[in-house]
Amino acid sequence: MEIQPYLHKTQYYETDQMKIIHHSNYIRWFEEARTDFMEQIGLSYAEMERMGIIVPVLSVSAEYKSMVRYGDSVLISIQVQAYNGVKLDLAYEVYHAETKELHTTGTSRHCFLNEAGRPISLKRSAPELHEMFAAFV
Repeated sequence: MEIQPYLHKTQYYETDQMKIIHHSNYIRWFEEARTDFMEQIGLSYAEMERMGIIVPVLSVSAEYKSMVRYGDSVLISIQVQAYNGVKLDLAYEVYHAETKELHTTGTSRHCFLNEAGRPISLKRSAPELHEMFAAFV
């Protein structure tokens, strides 16, 4: 299965006083792309939560290469960098939708917890979910 990049059209409220997209919005875009990725592989955060699994962010980073401006549309590609059943590392690339210029790269690290907040292994707790993530490593 090939994952399609997530398309985001920038909004005026995302800009700062310099009329460029404020840096904090890229982290939000990563989350939008991550949610879209999950839906593309046939899984949603809501479904995981119904199963008693939560997926908190352990860390997130972004490297800004060039500015995105109001009115631009960007494509956000996502790749699984590492996955071991307990932790999931993702990489993001934010491209201008028309010119394909690379604007930003980033990463996020997540873990899987039960409702009590204790780490779980998807390999043991939810093998069907484990297979979904493992297929993209």
